[in-house]
Amino acid sequence: MASDYRQLVIARDFSVRRTELTCPAHSLKMMSKAAASAADEVILDLEDSCAVSQKEGARRTLVDALKTLDFKGKIRAFRPNNVQTKYFYRDVIEVVEGAGDALDVLVLPKALGPEDVLFADRLLTQIEQAVGLPVGRIKIEALIESAKGLLRAADIAACTPRMASLIFGIADYAGDVGAKELTTKQFEVYHYPKAHTIAAARAAGIDVVDNVTLQFRDLEQCRRDAEQASRMGFDGKWAIHPAQIDVIHEVFTPSRKELERALAILEAYGKADLEGGQGAIVFGDEMVDAATLRVEWKKVAVARRAGLLDENDRILDEGPVAAESA
Repeated sequence: MASDYRQLVIARDFSVRRTELTCPAHSLKMMSKAAASAADEVILDLEDSCAVSQKEGARRTLVDALKTLDFKGKIRAFRPNNVQTKYFYRDVIEVVEGAGDALDVLVLPKALGPEDVLFADRLLTQIEQAVGLPVGRIKIEALIESAKGLLRAADIAACTPRMASLIFGIADYAGDVGAKELTTKQFEVYHYPKAHTIAAARAAGIDVVDNVTLQFRDLEQCRRDAEQASRMGFDGKWAIHPAQIDVIHEVFTPSRKELERALAILEAYGKADLEGGQGAIVFGDEMVDAATLRVEWKKVAVARRAGLLDENDRILDEGPVAAESA
């Protein structure tokens, strides 16, 4: 394209989180399948999917997975047990000391407030300093899974530069507040906590990810949930089975029409900036400025991750975008 995106105030790297696939850390076989999947992020789990008898041994298996598996450019994350348990500090120390250079994110479960996040932040900093890792490179994603965590979500989201996203955890949240609906009407029953989580994340300028569809064999339910989540403003969705990934990606990947429009807006804004020093333009019947450009830039970042653009940000003739428009 003619304009240089780097001169735009919104032209920065985005982490694409359409799907976050979680798998138990005690199973090297399942972690290998997750690493080979098409997910944008893989979360190796020491918490809910690991039985108590497996938790300590799973740390070593997790480290081996991070050091030996090819994650093909995915975001590599792990979920320790929550900070209120006796497992947390050893989870973090053993995993980060053992494979911190192959780790991108710590997913913090059951975050009740910023103090939980800051505890994890400081522990990460001490380990990074001790073993010679760049301080702050390992990011944190926090799960909002309780009434207390929800009411403090804005403080959680903004408490440290390590924060990368908030994730809404429906099962634990339902248990905490006493709700029973987890399936077809979840966007009605949980509209407030989902919207609150989105607002908290956006106010802090970080990503926000929706909960998993627990009925992992019902791909139509997964699609409906993903469509609702996308309309609400989530960046992506958790997955617990590789079969859910393609369905979720279809929903959270821009269509050809959306992508063509995003590229045209960025081109027009870049030209107006370079040639006239304009900070706001009219595109069609819409006013566009730097604040709204971030939405369009994110679409381009997702399209790059999906392999829909060439190295010059031209839409490829073949692939999901072309097929979608046929």
